[in-house]
Amino acid sequence: MREPAKPTHPPAMPAVDLSVEIGTLRLRNPVTTASGTFGYGREMADLVDLSRLGAITVKTLQLHPRPGNPPPRICETPAGMINSIGLPGSGIEHFLKEDLPFLRGYGTPVILSVAGSRVEEYVALVERVHGEEGIAAIELNISCPNVKQGGLAFSVDPHATAQVVSACRAATARPLIAKLTPNVTHIATIARAAADAGADAIAAINTIQAMAIDVRSRRPRIATNIGGLSGPAIRPIAVRMVWEIAQAVSIPIIGMGGITSAADALEFILAGATAVAVGTATFRSPGAVIEVIDGLGPLLAELGVARIRDLVGAVQLWE
Repeated sequence: MREPAKPTHPPAMPAVDLSVEIGTLRLRNPVTTASGTFGYGREMADLVDLSRLGAITVKTLQLHPRPGNPPPRICETPAGMINSIGLPGSGIEHFLKEDLPFLRGYGTPVILSVAGSRVEEYVALVERVHGEEGIAAIELNISCPNVKQGGLAFSVDPHATAQVVSACRAATARPLIAKLTPNVTHIATIARAAADAGADAIAAINTIQAMAIDVRSRRPRIATNIGGLSGPAIRPIAVRMVWEIAQAVSIPIIGMGGITSAADALEFILAGATAVAVGTATFRSPGAVIEVIDGLGPLLAELGVARIRDLVGAVQLWE
């Protein structure tokens, strides 16, 4: 009589180190949320275990509450989405009173995203959070294409970029992350200006200016006529721009643009990003950010890589 087959178990997966560093900011894994796509964290807490994220990048805040742009302000496109939300928000005071105490309970680094219409407003925001516990870094959103004042104007000009970063650098010792627009001819030039002015990291890319038209009504599908395209459709452009930035600066890069899987995230890391942000994918499934994190360990184990930071900029170019 044949002996019954013995139960088999899959081989133990070797330990993989997903931790990364962005200046003095230390993350348990390289995955954060993209500002504007995850609210202030509280909105997603029943759907996503916030304690598992590498960091939480909150919705961009301004000095005062802002209603944003009129609807319609979102439309789907093939493999993407155009939005013209316009940076609506509750304002910095409400965030500090209501949302930041909530986020502190998760032990996950919080990246505060801020925006203003003038350099002085950025500085005022940075100074306002001085001494506030639970803010690990500050993202300077100088690249939103959907506001009429400030926004995109800062990051299309190296001098203006340097002005904002330099002024904020003088106002805080916290890590500063400059979020850049792809709507320029040479993004590496802008990144170099930000780095030279004191930025600790670059976030790239923000959305690409785009337009969609309803052929029956003959009207643009969003009320501001032009908005920002995000989602998988822009990923190859974003990867290329991250690679270009990595050739120009030595500071860390947070890559973003259409990430939906661990393989997508690893593309950015191979191109030169130290960390990545998941954004539009969370509109389809808030848990997409966790799916990316969960996929990185097995993918690195399959590749025989023990530390994800060893793959930063490790793309092997054709001759």
